[in-house]
Amino acid sequence: MRHGIKGRKLSRKSQHRTAMFRNMAAALIKHEQILTTTAKAKEIRPYVEKLITLAKRGGLSNRRLAHSRLMDAAQEKKLFEVLAERFSDRDGGYCRIIKAGYRGSDAAAIAYIEFVDRDPDAKGQDSGPVMTEDEYADA
Repeated sequence: MRHGIKGRKLSRKSQHRTAMFRNMAAALIKHEQILTTTAKAKEIRPYVEKLITLAKRGGLSNRRLAHSRLMDAAQEKKLFEVLAERFSDRDGGYCRIIKAGYRGSDAAAIAYIEFVDRDPDAKGQDSGPVMTEDEYADA
């Protein structure tokens, strides 16, 4: 039976999976939109939403918990100062997943994961392509 087993393994060992979630969460906080596989997007969404909830609660202990899960001081600062204020009136559902077709090399399903009230100016140089409003309607 599958009791007490949650989440996907994503063909990685636990240390690799933890590091990948940290890196993806930091990238999502930094750029506010990333392109990844659908399975990874579905796994990273609760990880990031729990970080935002910690930031909304505030306090030193929650900041230390967020730092232990994120391990990026700059993104931790943005999480507590910018995103916590932006989502202060929202009870949950901070991220959305938008399916974006299939990757050409291995036909893996890909998707955008982004914050609901994202700032388009937060997109960095290395964040990849961003869909326009017309492309959202077609997807």
